[in-house]
Amino acid sequence: MKAAVKPHRRSKPSIHRNNLSIASWEGLPSVIFQTLLGGQFLTGFLLYLGATSGELGFVLAITTFVNIAQIAVAFLIQRLRSRRRPLIIFIILHRTLWGTTGLVPFLFPKEYWVPAFIVLYMVTCVFGTISGMLWSSVISDLVPQRVRGRYFGIRNTLLNAAGTVILFAGGVLLDHYPQRQGFLILYIVVWICIAANIAIFFFYPDIPFERSDETKFWPMLQRPLKDASFIQSTAFLAGFLFLQNLVVPLYSYIMLQRLNLSYQTVSLMNIMQTLSMMGSFYVWGNLNAKFSNKKLLYWTLPLVAASCLLWGALSVFPTLLVLLAAHAFLGIGIGGFNQLAFNFMIGDTPKKDRPMYMATYSAITGMASFFGPLLGGKLQEWLGDAPDWVQVYGMQLAVGAGMLVLVITLGKRILLR
Repeated sequence: MKAAVKPHRRSKPSIHRNNLSIASWEGLPSVIFQTLLGGQFLTGFLLYLGATSGELGFVLAITTFVNIAQIAVAFLIQRLRSRRRPLIIFIILHRTLWGTTGLVPFLFPKEYWVPAFIVLYMVTCVFGTISGMLWSSVISDLVPQRVRGRYFGIRNTLLNAAGTVILFAGGVLLDHYPQRQGFLILYIVVWICIAANIAIFFFYPDIPFERSDETKFWPMLQRPLKDASFIQSTAFLAGFLFLQNLVVPLYSYIMLQRLNLSYQTVSLMNIMQTLSMMGSFYVWGNLNAKFSNKKLLYWTLPLVAASCLLWGALSVFPTLLVLLAAHAFLGIGIGGFNQLAFNFMIGDTPKKDRPMYMATYSAITGMASFFGPLLGGKLQEWLGDAPDWVQVYGMQLAVGAGMLVLVITLGKRILLR
């Protein structure tokens, strides 16, 4: 008689695989509400509230300026026995306040809409930089180093695919339901996704934390500051980001205000950027297995500069063709830059001192990225009486040329040595 065949039981997923799955699912509602609260939708909402280009530039700069607080957060993290509870607390505060910005037209008189939004957004960004620092610390320990490049490449690709759909749907919605009604619908979706995102964070594991050997603030801060290779690379990238943020954050403003394009058309441009970014994630991830983070970072920079320079082609070629090309180059360049900069922070730094290294990088590049859009927004105001070509693409040409010169001179010496 034949022995009974035991039914096949599916093996349970490993702890690492389960943790990676949670991190991936958490990103889905996150990318949806962040898409609807940022980029062209943030620009559109501020224009609806009555913001000027200078006020818009200030709002776009706030996010990066508060990154300086990460230095204090990196030091205080060393005092924590567990990162999970404070991570969840600050995630709740950040998401909730961000969603509350949609209530500004309902809670305040029209003349106070822009100031009220700016105050709420500033507090939101403070909580965001704290929760972001905690999340980066946790995710760097949660994802095993051997699969880090490929995992983030796949995760970013899938999440940006979702972001692409949301970009298009949001643009169509605002064209069909302009102003108050359209933004009301967007914020309803935002609140649903915020609730889902917060709920998933309760499933995040409590990853063991390897603390720095230093216990005092100044010696801990000196670790990254005395690391010559790290600090030179960070200073160079900060200079590049300053130039980039003079013009790139204002792409949507120029398309909406200077070129008078519809939300749906601007969405199409951002979809092209996102699709290009998605296609590049997997490529950059695979290249990262063969080449260093710094070498690949270097090759992302000319692509961003090319995006700015391509705006000059508006004088010769059709508007939509030029803008699609500019956003494609921007997507490939920024997609690679963001992925490789993150890998540089968590892969090329000592594990015990990683939070302070990450905070130092974020603080230095954050200051540069703050003054970029702030100055860029003011320059757009000053160019109000300039010829049309100067208002539309003059700044992009000048800044793109400056970025390319910086890459060829200092970038080559610092990142490729």
